[in-house]
Amino acid sequence: MVGGRRILDRLVDAFAEAFPTPPLLVVNDPMAERWRTGLAMHPDLRPGEGALGGLHTAVALGAGRPVVVAAWDMPFVPAALLGELADGLKDQDAFLPASDGRRGVEPMLAAYGPACLAPIAAALDREDRRAIAFHDAVRVGILPLERVRAFGDPALIFLNVNTPEELTHAEAAWQARASARS
Repeated sequence: MVGGRRILDRLVDAFAEAFPTPPLLVVNDPMAERWRTGLAMHPDLRPGEGALGGLHTAVALGAGRPVVVAAWDMPFVPAALLGELADGLKDQDAFLPASDGRRGVEPMLAAYGPACLAPIAAALDREDRRAIAFHDAVRVGILPLERVRAFGDPALIFLNVNTPEELTHAEAAWQARASARS
């Protein structure tokens, strides 16, 4: 919970605002069906492969259509950024936002076309589970960091809540944003 709402609900709402089709949740928890009704939920097609395995599943389930993905522990993803990422696939196989992170891009908030499926599978076959392991085999476009900033603070947009400290940080950021709006 961040700002009194589940992070998952915030993401589902962002996807619903950005796209006409309901989002699909790639999840391996057997209790996931209880998390929220009305969502298609699928486990990884290749269990135990980490984040790249999740990307593989999302692209495969896209059934030849492009997909936009977001890690479901990111509470500050704006709907407009999701749309911008989807638009970036017009001339690319993958379109990722630039970040200040260690990779320089955020692969878990990005758009992937069907041409990524075989290169992702090949990376998994060679046991390279890095989320960017297949980038050299596809056309990758990058949304410049200046453009990402038009949607908000990249440090917040890309914040993953995986620890109690990150949850505390996310809640404080949410409260600061709420105070600034009022």
